[in-house]
Parts: sequence; structure tokens; C-alpha cells
Amino acid sequence: MSVHRFLAFLSAVAAAIALAVVLPSSASAATCVAAWSPSAVYTGGATASYNSHNWSAKWWTQNETPGGASGVWADQGACGGGGGSTPTPTPTGGSCTYPAWVAGQTYTTGTVVRYTNGGLYRATHDNPGYDPVISTWYWEPYSCSGSPTPTQAPDPGGFPVSEAQFNQMFPSRNSFYTYSGLTAALSAYPAFAATGSDTVRKQEAAAFLANVSHETGGLVYVVEQNTANYPHYCDAGQPYGCPAGQAAYYGRGPIQLSWNFNYKAAGDALGINLLANPNLVQTDAAVAWKTALWYWNTQSGPGTMTPHNAMVNGYGFGETIRSINGSLECNGGNPAQVQSRINSYQSFTQILGTVPGSNLSC
Repeated sequence: MSVHRFLAFLSAVAAAIALAVVLPSSASAATCVAAWSPSAVYTGGATASYNSHNWSAKWWTQNETPGGASGVWADQGACGGGGGSTPTPTPTGGSCTYPAWVAGQTYTTGTVVRYTNGGLYRATHDNPGYDPVISTWYWEPYSCSGSPTPTQAPDPGGFPVSEAQFNQMFPSRNSFYTYSGLTAALSAYPAFAATGSDTVRKQEAAAFLANVSHETGGLVYVVEQNTANYPHYCDAGQPYGCPAGQAAYYGRGPIQLSWNFNYKAAGDALGINLLANPNLVQTDAAVAWKTALWYWNTQSGPGTMTPHNAMVNGYGFGETIRSINGSLECNGGNPAQVQSRINSYQSFTQILGTVPGSNLSC
């Protein structure tokens, strides 16, 4: 190679190197929006950042991790800076490095700590240092994989409550109230606990079971205990009267169905002649559960919406109370009874591994 050709070659190489240095890189990642919070409620179109990506909610959601199996979040692409993303735990020697929990120290939602038992816990609500293993409302078990500790898998049929979880919710239940009876009744109202995100489905199931727990003393009572009320549930002014007898339409089943007109309406909706055979509600578990689901999915009672609509449209657990017994309990009527229902609901959402959401009271 001649000197001139060699010099030309070196010049070309230098130019290529210079070009590589000054060529603009691809467009930088977008700025991260506010970081996703497991306790926050997001409606359709709301945005959050997680794992260095921005995400957009497709519909109402709470406590469902962006990028997870729920499908509620749409990936908007990589991001950097700004609100930042939720940090991923750093494994160290087979464990995760997190600060030790300190009693009385204020913790914000999303904070992960290591408790004295060696386990990890993530704050699901801001709290002033409550004990992680006592206050299940404020803390959830956490794993080094960056997600809550897995909970009991739901029933294969799609109902978000497993039989083990059902038994945990009702340890002293009457043997009449079977899990199989409940699952057999689900086909009557397929939208129940099957509408919306995984969180919404679990919240609705927990809300329904919390209310029926209150109505039946923990699924202990199959029939109304105050027998003096029995003759009062016949509205003889109805054109169909009370063919099973004046005292035949007392409260039965998970929702304590009562009055001849309710037996007539529920029976018509379910294709069962409950007006003539009200005892089916206390002798057939599937029929009993179906009457409860009939009320939950189709009746507003003293409220302004069905309990089903209240849960799937984000109005909150308090509206289910209003639709079931609001005229006697809500607006200060009986706050102790309202709180009893709320306590059951919070307990049941904890068992199902989800959050109760807002608007719990009425």
C-alpha cells in the first residue's frame, strides 16, 4: 500500500470514529410519572410508573402491579427520572436487604421492613409503626421476588375464594352452608365476583360474604331466630296472597330472605316456586345461596343501587350496607352494626390477599 493510500485509509478511519462520536443517540426515555402505589385507586386513563416504565390504567384498579397478570395496565414505554419507579429488592446472600422494623417509627405505604421473626413485610397503608404481625390492615407479608407472599389459589372455576379460604372465614359455620352449595349457585348470576379486575372480583366476593356473615352470625343461623316475627311477613294484600301459610315467609338463608313478595320475586327470577315452597331456602343449600345472590345482584333495597353495582363501579362497601339494611343502620342509625360489617369485610379482604378500598361506611 502506498503512503498516500495508507494516509487516506487512516483519514477514513478517523472520520468514521469522529462520526460515531457525534452521531445523536436514539431519543431518551420519557420522564417517569408518579410511582405506582399499591394502596392508591386508579381509574381508566390514570398513569403511574413502575420498574422504569410508565403505565396507563385501562379501567378501575387498586393493588394490581403494573405488568402483572391482571392485564389492567398498558405499558407506555421506558422512562427515567421524574417520579421514579418502585425499587426492586436486591438479593444479598439468598436474602433481601431491608431495614429492621422499629416500633413507633412512621412508615409510608410501600415501605418494606424486616421484622424480628426474620420475615419481610410491606406497608399497605401509612402507619405509625404498628406491629406487622398484629396489624394485618397495615402490613402484608413480602417476598424477595418483589411481590407479596403468594396467597391461597382461587377455585379453578374462577370464583376468587377457595374452599380453604371459605372455611377460614367461617370456622363455626352451620354444615348447611356448604362451599359446594355456594359455587353451584354462581351460575345463576355469572357476573358476580367475575366482573372487572382481580382486585374488584375479590372485593366483591369479600363484601358479599361479609354481609351474609353479619346476617347469619357467621353462617351459623339458617332461619330467623325471633319466631315472634314469623306471622308478620305475610302481605295479604298481594294478589297471590300467602299460599304456604301466614307464618311461612320468615327470614331464611344467607341474606335472611323474608316476606311473601320477596319469595315470589326471587322464585320468579330463579325459576323456582318459592312462594309455594319457601322451605327450599332452608333445606337446599344451592337454593339458599341463589336467593342471596338474587338480592345482591338485582335489588337495591333501601339504597340507590344493587350491592353488585356498588362494588364493581367503585362506590365502596358502605353502599352495600345501605342497600341491605341502610334504613336501620346507615346515617348514624346503628353505627355498631355498620362497624361489625366493616370489620368482617376488612378481615375477608385480608384473607383473599387484597385491599378493602375506600368508602367503607354509610
